[in-house]
Amino acid sequence: MTPAEIAEAALTLDPGEGAALVERLSHPPAGRRWTILAKDGGIVMASLSAKDPAVGHLDLLAVHPSAQGRGHGRELVLAAEEWLRGQGARQARFAGNPPCYAWPGIDGRYTPAACLAESLGYERYDVAWNMTADLSGDLSVEDDLRRLEKSGVAVRAAVEERERVAAFVAGHWNERWAWEAANAAGLHYAERDGAILAFAAWGARPAWFGPMGTAPEARGLGVGRVLLRRCLAEQRAAGQTSSQIGWVGPLRFYSRAVGARAERVFWLYRRELA
Repeated sequence: MTPAEIAEAALTLDPGEGAALVERLSHPPAGRRWTILAKDGGIVMASLSAKDPAVGHLDLLAVHPSAQGRGHGRELVLAAEEWLRGQGARQARFAGNPPCYAWPGIDGRYTPAACLAESLGYERYDVAWNMTADLSGDLSVEDDLRRLEKSGVAVRAAVEERERVAAFVAGHWNERWAWEAANAAGLHYAERDGAILAFAAWGARPAWFGPMGTAPEARGLGVGRVLLRRCLAEQRAAGQTSSQIGWVGPLRFYSRAVGARAERVFWLYRRELA
């Protein structure tokens, strides 16, 4: 079995995403060291980023259902830890390694994975959550676009402007978000008088929405709601029935803008490598 086939079969809470996750993690940003290790129907992917080379990440662990219950997950984690030690890591984490990651941490519903981490001495040190947006509802933005146009604001899909939008993101937030914007499946932005005001992306992490942001001078105009809805509409057109809004901060905004609900909780684990 290929790594993609193993991931597709094992990631039952992420149907149809396994192969895309393996592909995305196999093409990380420049400067990242990574590996994929396979054993008896299971795989583990691990990485270290140049920005923090002492911290290693276990990015994806998957064991085919036919091979589960035989200790392969434990063996794969230990093998990944050994590789990380060899790369100079002093700590290992089951936590997202942005901007190229599978999940923020371990979804509590993947209970065997959480139990495995704790049995190996990993400590739970943080929590993150996603919101789920149902894409069957109203995602129209026509009235908002007309209102914004009257104030000189235009909303566009980034095609040839990706580098310019990514530069805006890097300048206002960070290089991680800029990488996600540049590598997203869909990217939209708002501008006025040639100056970019806000952006929103989807598909940088396969099938998920994010990141998005609005410059301080444009907050209160309502551009965030429009950009969010434009992205979700594209996800619906791509065949999705719902969208995960990853690593959520402003719960109230997403709840009011598209009726999203807080649903998926991730535990972040770490342990020191001797």
